[in-house]
Amino acid sequence: MKDENKMRIVYFSHGGGPLPLLGDASHQAMIEFMTRLPEQLPKPEAILLISAHWEEPVVTIMGSAHPPMFYDYYGFPEAAYQVNYPAKGHPELAGRIAALLKNAAIPSRIDEQRGYDHGLFIPLSLMFPQADIPAIQISLHQDLSPARHITLGAALRSLQNENLLVIGSGFSFHNMSAFFHHDPAVITPRNDAFQDWLIKTITSDIGQPEREARLIAWESAPHARYCHPREEHLLPLHVCAGLAGRAGKVIFDDKILGVRCAAFTW
Repeated sequence: MKDENKMRIVYFSHGGGPLPLLGDASHQAMIEFMTRLPEQLPKPEAILLISAHWEEPVVTIMGSAHPPMFYDYYGFPEAAYQVNYPAKGHPELAGRIAALLKNAAIPSRIDEQRGYDHGLFIPLSLMFPQADIPAIQISLHQDLSPARHITLGAALRSLQNENLLVIGSGFSFHNMSAFFHHDPAVITPRNDAFQDWLIKTITSDIGQPEREARLIAWESAPHARYCHPREEHLLPLHVCAGLAGRAGKVIFDDKILGVRCAAFTW
């Protein structure tokens, strides 16, 4: 019989497009963090990743045995379109996840065509460059409901006794205009207030019902809509928090693209 809580759960900020693999200096702290992160984790039998870059009318699970590459960015050097991450998929795990969602009355479907987007292949190229661990993605629901995504995570809790790595791949700050028109005197105090709220929400011993209530009402956090004009990069965190059902801890609190961002583990 398998031990309980073998699963490891991580939410992190995956950086700006392919820049982490192109030697961008503003990603150095993130690159160092991700290349060292596997040292803190048991090697998983499979990786399940919730990507900020995939939204569907119903929750959708990657079902291909050999997912292709999906270069979901544009305007970068040719090298960005030569990146290859040839990890196998995991159709059996996809089927079991679909069954768990059905049991929780969450409509879902399996997509056997979609490939790995950069929310997966950028961080995993840094973490597990051998690409020897099967990996699948789960989409967000396009309604971007925070409560729905917490419930999505909770529906997968029976997987916690398996040696899986679950990754919420997003960005704890995602105001694209601020990234590229960066005035530290404007962005830093606003973002610090939001990141501090997020860290307190995830790590404090406030009880899971209160944690989930805060995450559902995340728009009431300080400068929430400045930091996330659209919430798709935050919601993978909701899935992770719902799946974990307990407080997490901070494993990264540093700058990416010159802006403070956080990562958590459970």
